[in-house]
Amino acid sequence: MKLLRYIIFLSLTVSLASVSKRSYAVSESFWQQDTTKIDTIKRANPQVNNVQTGAADTTASQKVEHRAEDSTRVDPVNDIVHLYGKARLTYQGFELDADYIQYNRRTNQLFARGSWTPGGKYVGRPILKMEGQSTSMADSLRYNTETMEAQIWGVFTEQEGGFFTGGRAKKQPDDEIHSQGQTYSTCNLPHPHFGIHITKGIVTENQIITGPVYLKIEDVPLPIGLPFAFFPKPNKRSSGVILPSPGEDFTRGFFLRDGGYYLGLSDYWDARITGTIYTRGSYDLNVATNYIKRYKYTGNINFSYSNSRYGLEGTPEYDPKKDFNLQWSHSQNPNARPGTTFSASVNAGTASYNRNTAGGTTYDFERIAQNTLRSAISYGRVFDSGINLSLAADAAQETLNQTVSIRLPDISLSVPTFSPFDSPDRVGEQKWYQKITVGYNMQASNSITTIESELFKRSSLNKFQNAVNHQIPINMAFTIADYFNFNTGVNYTERWAFQTISKTYTRVVNGSHVPRIDTIPGFKRNGVYDLNMGLSTKVYSTAQFTKFGNFKALRHVMTPRVSFGYTPDFSDPSRGYYKIAQYEDGSQVRDSRGELIKYSVFEGAVYGGPGLGRNASISFGLDNTVEAKVLTPNDTTGKGEKKIPIIQGLGISGSYNFLAENFKLSRLNFSGRSQFTEKLGINYNGTLNPYQVEIQTVNGVQTPVLVDRYTWQAGRLPRLTNFGFSFDYSLNPEALKRRNENIDEVNEIAQQRGITEEQAEALARVSRDPNAFVDFNIPWNFAFSYSFQYATDEVGRNGSITNTLNFNGDANITPKWKVQFNSGWDFKANTFSQTSFSIYRDLHCWDMSFSWVPFGQYQSYSVDIKVKASVLQDLKLSKRKNYYTRF
Repeated sequence: MKLLRYIIFLSLTVSLASVSKRSYAVSESFWQQDTTKIDTIKRANPQVNNVQTGAADTTASQKVEHRAEDSTRVDPVNDIVHLYGKARLTYQGFELDADYIQYNRRTNQLFARGSWTPGGKYVGRPILKMEGQSTSMADSLRYNTETMEAQIWGVFTEQEGGFFTGGRAKKQPDDEIHSQGQTYSTCNLPHPHFGIHITKGIVTENQIITGPVYLKIEDVPLPIGLPFAFFPKPNKRSSGVILPSPGEDFTRGFFLRDGGYYLGLSDYWDARITGTIYTRGSYDLNVATNYIKRYKYTGNINFSYSNSRYGLEGTPEYDPKKDFNLQWSHSQNPNARPGTTFSASVNAGTASYNRNTAGGTTYDFERIAQNTLRSAISYGRVFDSGINLSLAADAAQETLNQTVSIRLPDISLSVPTFSPFDSPDRVGEQKWYQKITVGYNMQASNSITTIESELFKRSSLNKFQNAVNHQIPINMAFTIADYFNFNTGVNYTERWAFQTISKTYTRVVNGSHVPRIDTIPGFKRNGVYDLNMGLSTKVYSTAQFTKFGNFKALRHVMTPRVSFGYTPDFSDPSRGYYKIAQYEDGSQVRDSRGELIKYSVFEGAVYGGPGLGRNASISFGLDNTVEAKVLTPNDTTGKGEKKIPIIQGLGISGSYNFLAENFKLSRLNFSGRSQFTEKLGINYNGTLNPYQVEIQTVNGVQTPVLVDRYTWQAGRLPRLTNFGFSFDYSLNPEALKRRNENIDEVNEIAQQRGITEEQAEALARVSRDPNAFVDFNIPWNFAFSYSFQYATDEVGRNGSITNTLNFNGDANITPKWKVQFNSGWDFKANTFSQTSFSIYRDLHCWDMSFSWVPFGQYQSYSVDIKVKASVLQDLKLSKRKNYYTRF
């Protein structure tokens, strides 16, 4: 009922606008009686491509221009003007094009039509356009400029995503519109595949009265309609009842789904309150609102509450499962307030909401299996001086272990680096001290990590951790001998904590120490500093080849870097940052070597505390890039060359601590990437351990032990303790590129114009699932990804291997049929991972899809037939078998 009411109202309203507004423009501006002489000569030999312009009809205040590609003829006896062949008539913002236009000055009648070709095709239909209005097309039209009566046959016009076709509309002198045989549809063809057919109707200023209306598909009338209707015609957005959809759920019984009330609050804000009730005691409630202010911001809020009962009454499964979910999305137009940003992306609720409600009845596998719910709200401001201030609140909710981590608020302030000893009026090169730069950064955080059930209790307020971190970097950089970049500086860091800890150890029978940790509220600060200096350069080497065909050169770029850093020891108990560990009786705790054990009072703090002991270390690294230069055989000049990257960013790094008692050399980490072709790229990483392993007897058991001797001292290379690589391969990389471009374009439009809740969810699915985007312009695609990871402990034991394989693709069976699949291989279970198949049929103005998950926990199928345009999303046929009906 609501759908038909909306369609009929919109159809007849647009009919009123499309006829009366255009007719009024014609009567006011065009055919006014005048005494100007008119060219009455008919061109005997018109040139098709030579547009001839007739005389302009003018009065003191009006000017009408007309032309015809074929000819212009004036009948002085009957006072009729005829325009033949691509005739065009313009007056200010009014435009009329047709193959034939006729005007009778005596009767004030205007007539326009098309013409038939020898092959029986009707061409040159009248096309009307008013300034600020969409274009309308008709089979023919007649208009009286004096009485303002009008008739239009076979209209075709677009209004707000809908199309009106066919039929006949007549405007009476009292401004009533009589409509007959028109069809409203979202199909953009002059002969639509489907639509709502209005047999007849009358439109007055304040009301709409219609005869029978019914649904029509492929010109076949369906028994879905109304014998008559009477509706008010409001001039603004209206509220109304949303009728529920009936159905049956295998475990929860019969239902009435998504019934409620729509609130058209304003042109910028609306709301929808809906609910679902089940005969076995379950119910769902949903409140959704969208808001938008053009060129400023857009957003939507959705709150859902669910009370689900499964199983039979009297069984434990029948106990109510209460869940809720809150989603808020807000985006600000970048040009709304330059220098200021505000955004929000909130997804929070109970951990079991998606599992108990099948992802809010979306049946999205990614959402059902989602383990982490993340939310973030941020505000940023860049001041004229360059100072950047940002305020943020974020939360991470683990649905499996039901823990919640919240930071509220999180503040960041940064001051751009400046040169305190340099003058803005300086002339000439900088002196060494003028190159000194100073900066300032501040972070403040208030955070808590707790379980979901404890979050909103009063006791949780005492668990928040508060801290502030200040950093002041002082640096100086210059060039040595034109090839070496040298920098040096000092960093000062001061941390403010509002909670510290105290440890008390307890002796146990086996001699180990069990600590008891107490949290002590109160303000305490710590300040540390470190010195650093670094040196880097680039080394280029090129090898030229003349006897290897198109392979001409190989270029290798090395970027070595070395730096030195020194941090004093801030763990002296006299500073108050560390304490000597004590037992409950006050005696001191010692380790196995008899040395006193110290602990930091800032242990577990948000920003931590000073490190233990001094550090004087040298860090080193080497990055490598290798490129090949080849000739392009297809280049017509014979000089075309192409660079092929072989190794991109292969680097190795490590450090050496001079003050460490043992194991002074750190592990050596390496990583790199290689993009061999546009279709294949590989990323790899690993860890090398430079120390030897010896078999020693520990407690009577021979055990491999890491010793402080390097592997090369025994003539061996460092041991590989960790290695991994991954690659993506696409047989049609243009498909991925095209899909990403479309997603970026939709995101940009969404930020500027705003989107509905359904469109936002569809866009989110596209971002999560590459197969959620169906583009029939891409004939085929196949892509897969593979990752491998090998890891052991420091002595080479407990090795483990993990690898995953995922693949997806699609293909156009015909220009209108597409098949998609998404699957993978679970090497641990030795079987296929989550697998799905989809078939899509493009029906021009409709979409038909079939989705099937053949096995697994969420096996299901669904068949959907829906209109493409969002204005008729309710006009949707769906058959779905849900995973939770398989009890």
